[in-house]
Amino acid sequence: MKKSPKLIQLPKILDKRGNLTFIEGDNHIPFQIIRAYWIYDVPGGETRGGHAFREQNEFIIALSGSFDVLVDTGIGRKKRFSLNRSYFGLYIPNGTWRSMENFSSNSLALVLASTTFDELDYIRSYNEFVTFAKFSENKPTEILFNVESNQIKNINASTSLIVDCRVIELEKNHEVKGNITVIENRRVIPFDIARVYYLYDVPGGQERGGHAHKDLSQLIVAASGSFDVVLDDGFNKKTVTLNHPYQGLYVVPGIWRELVNFSSGSSCLVLASNKYDEADYMREYNEFKETKEPLAPKGE
Repeated sequence: MKKSPKLIQLPKILDKRGNLTFIEGDNHIPFQIIRAYWIYDVPGGETRGGHAFREQNEFIIALSGSFDVLVDTGIGRKKRFSLNRSYFGLYIPNGTWRSMENFSSNSLALVLASTTFDELDYIRSYNEFVTFAKFSENKPTEILFNVESNQIKNINASTSLIVDCRVIELEKNHEVKGNITVIENRRVIPFDIARVYYLYDVPGGQERGGHAHKDLSQLIVAASGSFDVVLDDGFNKKTVTLNHPYQGLYVVPGIWRELVNFSSGSSCLVLASNKYDEADYMREYNEFKETKEPLAPKGE
């Protein structure tokens, strides 16, 4: 039988410096994350969406603010879900008509998807959707787009430098009903998204971070508000200010990083190449320094 939309509670790690929630593909949600996009600058009370997908599965979270998601299976089952907590998300299986409405001012919606963008996968006519739903009513829902992970791991953490990190200008689709920024695996970022996590409820001026990774690559985005990222490769330091939801800081393995100077109400969104693995963390700076190979003298 077809799967039904459902709310899924996510982990919520409480911290006086700001709370953290994370999502892993094929763990907290029943699909691999192939695409992530976020909707922002939505006027209060606006409505977005009004379509279905033949194959794509979605997971929708209110990173900040609130909005409603109306779902319709096309065979007489309709339901409204109110999203207003960052540690709950709505799983929407393929073959479900959905729209988003009643956005509060300054809302931020994060959507994780199981496929790359394909206009042919959209059903934008409700009458066409009803016909599709009746045809597929008794068919099982399958995740048909499931790529094998083939992450690019050509960065040596012991020799990586801050010059290997860079700010990436992300796609910004401007619409009157709100802007959208989209990330797809290995198209804008050189890795597959295995985990998504975000910091929220961060007091103004707070500091977070202070660690490095042996293998993990990440893209850090100021989904709302602003903060600084201090990068340290063991020899040099650099501070990058993030304050636009359409810019991301790509951080390679083997870079010590700290998040500082949060503005009030900021949301820090991170797309990560690996699932959580404590053994991949370097949490002591001296330990991190010991892993770095000395720089060759200039001229050699």
